[in-house]
Amino acid sequence: QVQVVESGGGLVQPGGSLTLSCTASGSGFSINAMGWYRQAPGKQRDLVATISSGARTNYADSVKGRFTISRGNAKNTVYLRMMSLKPEDTAVYYCNAGILVGVKEYEYWGQGTQVTVSS
Repeated sequence: QVQVVESGGGLVQPGGSLTLSCTASGSGFSINAMGWYRQAPGKQRDLVATISSGARTNYADSVKGRFTISRGNAKNTVYLRMMSLKPEDTAVYYCNAGILVGVKEYEYWGQGTQVTVSS
């Protein structure tokens, strides 16, 4: 069974920094791309950043230059370093993992972690 668990959310002042972590655990699978999405109250869930198994990255325009996505050495962990945070970055942040079982790929989501940017 696969589990995707995020951590690292919290309250931060505008201009501050925060790092989110996400680990996919279990056995019998490998991991393709991983990514972060966010959902603000009353809005749809939007892509923040993704990173492929080959470390290619993709960012939403709104976070380019401020957020950095990276993967751990074991490839089952992904980080999101967020800097110069703005109130509009406030949202629940969700981790997404593309899990490969044989030739099939499945999408798994974490439970979400709240990030609040406020003075």
